[in-house]
Amino acid sequence: MVSMPDTYWLALRRVRGVGPRISRLLLERFRSAEQIFAASEADLVGAGIPRNTAQRVRQFTDFEPLEKELCELPRIGARLVRWTDHEYPANLRQIADPPPYFVLRGTIAEDPKLIAVVGARAASDVGRRMARRLGLELAGKGFTVVSGLARGIDCEAHQGALDGRGKTVAVMGCGIDIVYPPENRKLAEAMIENGGGLMSELPLGTPPIPENFPSRNRLISGLCLGVVVVEAAERSGSLITARMALDQDRQVFAVPGSPVTGKTRGSNRLLKEGARLVECVEDVIEELVPQLVGQLRTAVADRPTGDPSCGAEVPILQSASEPLITNRQRDGQFSGIEKADATTILQCLKSADKLHVDSIIDGSGLTAATVLKLLLELELKGIVTQHPGKLFSLSSV
Repeated sequence: MVSMPDTYWLALRRVRGVGPRISRLLLERFRSAEQIFAASEADLVGAGIPRNTAQRVRQFTDFEPLEKELCELPRIGARLVRWTDHEYPANLRQIADPPPYFVLRGTIAEDPKLIAVVGARAASDVGRRMARRLGLELAGKGFTVVSGLARGIDCEAHQGALDGRGKTVAVMGCGIDIVYPPENRKLAEAMIENGGGLMSELPLGTPPIPENFPSRNRLISGLCLGVVVVEAAERSGSLITARMALDQDRQVFAVPGSPVTGKTRGSNRLLKEGARLVECVEDVIEELVPQLVGQLRTAVADRPTGDPSCGAEVPILQSASEPLITNRQRDGQFSGIEKADATTILQCLKSADKLHVDSIIDGSGLTAATVLKLLLELELKGIVTQHPGKLFSLSSV
């Protein structure tokens, strides 16, 4: 039996006048949807919402169909992810208008390395190949590729990530029980099977109508560190995603295209306005490395003292009997002191199956900033693997 409190989360978006921004305002004050509906009209108004909206919250009683909707989720392999849940993506929580909940089939990685690749539905062959290549190479570097499962650039980016044995997430402009376009059903199932997922903030049965997509696009950009636009006409949903990304303080990238075709006028205009030009995956990664290091540093600083995810003992470094950075791993190799520091970190990791980042910092004798930067670079080179809980290990190479 579905627990009654979950119906309050669905009800929050069914009350007229309660959109994502007001939902966030109320959740920051009352901490849960159930507490919002239990609050008095005066308390709701005191939280900063209009009196007529507060009255509609107090008067809402249509919970029975919401119970039925919740009961339907397990049948289709979906579940509710609430704003208060640990699984709710940290990047999405930071935007001005996060959904109070969304419905998810599959998983969304806790790792912050999510990149959106979006573009035209009626894409050229060149654009399709570029999108698939970016998806494959981003997945190969450990990034999760996010897009909208649409025809053209979106589905090529998703497929590229799968080709690279990586994870990819689709944000739907319809109910989670509908796959649109229908020819992408096998692709959607493959995404779930390979550790990615499908998500939607819309009720079950919601059709893929045009007005749903601009709101959906804010979630695509909000989940990610940046958005890569591959082919966009002058009036394109991809440009809406790019504008939302800028509003959310996300990095915007664009692939240049021929001015002869109208398919790339929008993406070329983004470049004129300051988007980062992308010709290969390294153009994306180089721009995002400082953000990734900053996020990892914040996670370490915020870890409570005595966190059990940190190993009880710090390993003692031992002399390496063989080089830890092989010739194959040295593409774009480290130089000078950085190479020596990287070897020190790898030797530290060699002494245990998995180590918390704090153990690596203590065991290596290096500064936290140096360790965080080099761990990220080693992970992007495929030498180190990051696991949940800020644990790291040597990759199987």
